[in-house]
Amino acid sequence: MQLDDFDFDLPPERIAQTPARPRDAARLLEVTPSALIDRQVRDLPDRLRPGDVLVANDTKVIPAQLSARRGAARIGITLDRPLADGSWHALARNARRLRPGDVLTIEGAADFSATVATRAADGGVTLRFNREGAGFAEALAAAGALALPPYIRRPAGPLGVDAADYQTIFARSEGAVAAPTAGLHFTEALLGALAARGVRRVMVTLHVGPGTFLPLRDADIARHRLHPERGEIGAAAASAINAARAAGGRIIAVGTTTLRLLESAAGADGRLAPFAGETEIFIQPGDRFRAVDMLMTNFHLPRSSLFMLVAAFAGTARMRAAYAHAIAAGYRFYSYGDASLLHRADAAP
Repeated sequence: MQLDDFDFDLPPERIAQTPARPRDAARLLEVTPSALIDRQVRDLPDRLRPGDVLVANDTKVIPAQLSARRGAARIGITLDRPLADGSWHALARNARRLRPGDVLTIEGAADFSATVATRAADGGVTLRFNREGAGFAEALAAAGALALPPYIRRPAGPLGVDAADYQTIFARSEGAVAAPTAGLHFTEALLGALAARGVRRVMVTLHVGPGTFLPLRDADIARHRLHPERGEIGAAAASAINAARAAGGRIIAVGTTTLRLLESAAGADGRLAPFAGETEIFIQPGDRFRAVDMLMTNFHLPRSSLFMLVAAFAGTARMRAAYAHAIAAGYRFYSYGDASLLHRADAAP
């Protein structure tokens, strides 16, 4: 497979700059092996069955974008993920100028700094901050900004409403740089309707990193590696999902982040084990899905690992047709855009 196989033309006006209001008023394109059906997100309960399990990601977006100085030089920092020793892996503009031992003064909070521990092989840096725990969280809240995707145009920085708009209703566990965007469509009313339908909700955690939504660069897909992301599936969550599957219920992943975590933890028979650690699973057409029966997800960038994932899940030709339909029908794309509900290509009707 070549990268060009996953390219498509998207008119700029199809890229959403604000979310639908209310959130569950967004459009929903249902993609089955035989049909494309236009719906709304609030129709989701009618598309699921009693006994199904909806699995969502409860990660919470942190203000990961920082401005720093090293002497007179300005350095832009995007936090990626905390490491086991308490340091942080980060992406940095002008990173080539940084050396181990350099001290960066973080703007926007008093007495907040970071020391460069190492230069990472991926072009990032490892930083040790002078605060930890509650003190670090307090300084980050004062100094940081949301790292909104570049296609959401905010020339003067994030708007006040973005702090709420770019956070899902499920958000509990702090650590994501980017939102798990399929979760942005849910409201209390929708969750109530799903519960009344007999659909159970299970929460897992995958802290989304800044590389998740980036287009790929190498024409040879086999040479690409994803950035690791930290995830956790608790024992109770794994047990609930396994029990539902054994009883004939379907597993519906809310977002590609949830799907990637579940597939990382699934055994050959589809059973889940508790999971805590990093995953860099890169799902491509030809891969077999073991844990997930349906996927709710937004519309993704061309030439991205996420478009390859949905092509693997629902079929490459089917997803190319679905995206062509969505563009022609005026669906809104990317993080603040509309959603799709994908049936697995090999799933029974």
